[in-house]
Amino acid sequence: MELSVPSRLLNSSAAAAAGAAIKSTSRIPFRPLLIPLLPYQRSLSPFTLKHMNNNSQSILSCPSLPQNNGSPPSISPSPSPSPSSEAGRIGEVKRVTKETNVWVKINLDGTGVANSSTSIPFLDHMLDQLASHGLFDVHVKATGDIHIDDHHTNEDVALALGTALLQALGDRKGINRFGDFSAPLDEALIHVSLDLSGRPHLSYDLNIPTATVGTYDTQLVEHFFQSLVNTSGMTLHIRQLAGKNSHHIIEATFKAFARALRMATEYDPRRLGTIPSSKGVLSRS
Repeated sequence: MELSVPSRLLNSSAAAAAGAAIKSTSRIPFRPLLIPLLPYQRSLSPFTLKHMNNNSQSILSCPSLPQNNGSPPSISPSPSPSPSSEAGRIGEVKRVTKETNVWVKINLDGTGVANSSTSIPFLDHMLDQLASHGLFDVHVKATGDIHIDDHHTNEDVALALGTALLQALGDRKGINRFGDFSAPLDEALIHVSLDLSGRPHLSYDLNIPTATVGTYDTQLVEHFFQSLVNTSGMTLHIRQLAGKNSHHIIEATFKAFARALRMATEYDPRRLGTIPSSKGVLSRS
């Protein structure tokens, strides 16, 4: 007895069998691709990726990534900047005599850092005002014959500070040169005007009612500014417009001086680095 199978069933069975055979023969066991790990290298060669965009070629350059061999890479700390790389206009002076030993450092482009130790507490307080309101970094270390009085230490700190200021200013290219400021402190009002001309001159008009503030001799205020003017080559005018309290008068003076000096030492962008003088030079001569 013969069985007849429709041709359409035979065709579909043959197709299914052929498909199963293809699937069975196309199954290849998966083997992960093993890539040997390269040792970590400190110096990495760059590679370049290129892609096209709107018919223009742009190039992206980046360092090749190091392979991780299972141990963390060593990281070298960034080198610390050397003292010579410190930013800003800096003057540093050491003055040693039989009476005092003084070290002063000033950065005209600082942030107001104050670190003063002169063995004269009121003078330290005034130097803090100079740093804070002038935005100068002021470092002063001084020892002296304060067992006699504060005169020599007060004077030599001012002389060294003026010399450090002279160093920091350099050729004075591009600075404003002139500074002018009035500072109030309660009932006291002090006006300071100065010129970094290279010509030392002090005009001083303070009426301080007491002989001392704490243990500080108020006569030393004028002597401080006279000494600073002599070594820095500065023309300085100080005027008292009001004031009755000695501490307020002196502190307002240092604050006004700090702001006027800040104004004079800052750069004038319109000057384009030229010396602010019709003579073309600013010097002590």
